[in-house]
Amino acid sequence: MNQSSTNFTPATQRIAFLHASWHEDIVLNCLDGFKKELTARGYDAALIDVIPVPGAYEIPLQAKLLAKSGQYAAIAGSALVVDGGIYRHDFVAQTVCSALMQVQLETEIPVLTAVLTPHNFHEHDEHKDYFSRHFVKKGVELANACDQAVRLTAAAKAL
Repeated sequence: MNQSSTNFTPATQRIAFLHASWHEDIVLNCLDGFKKELTARGYDAALIDVIPVPGAYEIPLQAKLLAKSGQYAAIAGSALVVDGGIYRHDFVAQTVCSALMQVQLETEIPVLTAVLTPHNFHEHDEHKDYFSRHFVKKGVELANACDQAVRLTAAAKAL
């Protein structure tokens, strides 16, 4: 695929970033890494819309509504789904990831995820610090995937 034949300009691409409000102090570190990396790649930070949702489970519906609006080149979602002592966290994480995949397949808009489900998260400073740093790294990785997906989608649509 010859991407140089498209009129793709990163600075004009609108991106949505959905994030769960649970563990927001940790999850928003993903946004920091995401914005920093995308702006380094030429995207305009003012065109990254940040949308909080109650929890991870609510991300797919909002992603689909945003994708269907036609306003976004890509949609990213971030959440921390922790084990609260019952098996529900595995179900939630799998459901969210499967639903996000379905959204992108149905809408042909890249939908990316940094919904993490650690098996041993505890509410103490050591884990909070570790996962805060880890979410910055995941934000950078999410931005990299977002940029590549947006470029590939633009090139494919230009054919």
